[in-house]
Amino acid sequence: MPEATLQDCSINAIRFLSADAVQRAKSGHPGMPMGAAAMAYALWTRHLRFNPQNPDWWDRDRFILSGGHGSMLLYSLLYLTGYDISLDDIKDFRQLGCKTPGHPENICTPGVEVTTGPLGQGLGNSVGMAIAEAHLAATFNKSNHKIVDHYTYAIVTDGDLMEGLSSEAASLAGHLGLGKLILLYDDNHISIDGSTELAFTEDRGARFEALGWHIQRIPDGNDVDAVDNAIANAKKDPRPSLILCRTHIGYGLPTRQDTAKAHGEPAGEEEVEGAKKKLGWPLEPKFYVPDDVLEFYRKTGERGTEEEDKWKRRFEAYVKVHPELAAELERVMRRELPEGWDSDLPSFSEEEGPLATRVASGKVINTLAERLPEMIGGSADLTPSNKTWINDSPSFQRDSPHGRNIHYGVREHAMAACVNGMAAHGGVIPFSGTFLIFSDYMRPAIRLSALSKHRSIWVFSHDSIGLGEDGPTHQPVEQLASLRAIPGLVVVRPADANEVVEAWKIAIERTKGPTLMALTRQGVSILNRNKFASAAGLRKGAYILADLGENPEIILMATGSEVALIVEAGERLYADGVSVRLVSFPSWELFESQTQEYRDSVLPAGIKARLAVEAGVSLGWRKWVGDYGDIHSVDKFGESAPSKVVFEAYGFTVENILEKAQRLLEN
Repeated sequence: MPEATLQDCSINAIRFLSADAVQRAKSGHPGMPMGAAAMAYALWTRHLRFNPQNPDWWDRDRFILSGGHGSMLLYSLLYLTGYDISLDDIKDFRQLGCKTPGHPENICTPGVEVTTGPLGQGLGNSVGMAIAEAHLAATFNKSNHKIVDHYTYAIVTDGDLMEGLSSEAASLAGHLGLGKLILLYDDNHISIDGSTELAFTEDRGARFEALGWHIQRIPDGNDVDAVDNAIANAKKDPRPSLILCRTHIGYGLPTRQDTAKAHGEPAGEEEVEGAKKKLGWPLEPKFYVPDDVLEFYRKTGERGTEEEDKWKRRFEAYVKVHPELAAELERVMRRELPEGWDSDLPSFSEEEGPLATRVASGKVINTLAERLPEMIGGSADLTPSNKTWINDSPSFQRDSPHGRNIHYGVREHAMAACVNGMAAHGGVIPFSGTFLIFSDYMRPAIRLSALSKHRSIWVFSHDSIGLGEDGPTHQPVEQLASLRAIPGLVVVRPADANEVVEAWKIAIERTKGPTLMALTRQGVSILNRNKFASAAGLRKGAYILADLGENPEIILMATGSEVALIVEAGERLYADGVSVRLVSFPSWELFESQTQEYRDSVLPAGIKARLAVEAGVSLGWRKWVGDYGDIHSVDKFGESAPSKVVFEAYGFTVENILEKAQRLLEN
């Protein structure tokens, strides 16, 4: 066997760090890291611009491992190139509290851009990152001053490309002409069930070519020079690029290479030793990295410091010519808000109602957008309905990347993954819009936004059976409960236009975590804030609108459009001599984050008679009404009829609320 070159050893270091880590953990996915090591090596050592000493350098290239099950590929590269990942962290793979969890998590590991695992998400995130880069470049770059100029790379797998999300996202990327997006496809022909011939026989390259992508095919994914040349060619093409690299899962394993057994379980000591012998690697010690290999990778990482220094010099020149733009870029990349950003937000009077909360949201968006140029948003082909259009700005298109309005088409899942990618990239505050019912199509990405603490803003209109004539297929009933179940997601259902203002303030201020708004299609009354408490109470999740009389005998609580209903019912009860507490309850999560003292002040244990009113399923409300309270909800699907008719049919009337309240008082 010829003596191994430094390049061969450097690639094998990735393979066997990965295999040893999986073996030690007794779980994991060795196949992908072993098969994709060569193409990852080509990208990381010859093209990717990164700085391990400053993982958050603004103009770094972004790298996403969309096939997150192959996480040891990424962890090995991070360790080898000098990120804050130690060899002990590699040995601690998949253990409690480690920096190297089973799938990459951006909140755990320096150098991990986004949390991936559910297949297709990383690909969708990469499209969002490329959108952010293109928009920021169009906004801040000037002639002779390219200070935003980086690529987004992702390694994608068969599983990624099978997911419908990938087709949605790739279609959008092709339409937008995102030429600085380059995907390396780990085309190993193996899925968990066996050969891809079982279920995935389409021509993937032809599919992406039809979507407007630049396509290159590499017969041997271990040919580093071929991968290198393909990436160089991709950079020259104005289209997004897919490089199909024919690889071998579990490369080197004596009996498991090119089999499904290499995918998702430790190969076994005998098999790993066989691979080491086959590829000329020492059997001992485990986690072996030759000194010259580590030195090579660390020098690769050190180049990032030089790259950042070059960029800093360019930025210093930019500051001299464009000081205001430079200051603005620094601000948005720090995720800081400008002074007075919320000083002229609208205030709505009772006379302006009834006003749909989606309409109020549209007004707030445009006021905010004047002060926050980093706001960028779009809708899944429902812009007029969602009221998400930013006035005085064009749409984001390949010929107008400075535009702040993104037309996602009917691609809800891709839209959500793109929003997360933009939020992770930084420099923009992204929001999206569609109907609440279609949150079901977006849920995986919404969940990841919470897990990742992305500053993603989810705007959903048409929030209940109040949608009306479109009927049960479009009327959400279980969605609010489902979304409230996601840890870390703040769900807000504003009662009126002024609560919408406060909801948007919360969403903008939450730099680490997503916010979701559920807004009405139908007009709702604007509460008289001279008579009732300030809408700023929304910040605490639930607040006392008013105590009608002393020593309340009953608490009426509601969210969204139903708040106006309990207000009218409460006033009727008070007129009949009953003391009533009215509580607006826009956000369970915000309320739960308050002190116990505050929560008890709003919902005192001594008031047993409690009635919650919400046009959604009752699930979860028992916590707030207690054992003796009642819930008026919608625990079945809706009906097709005008909204007023549907609400009456489902008992959302003052008379029905009064009847339920009286029964509680009698008990």
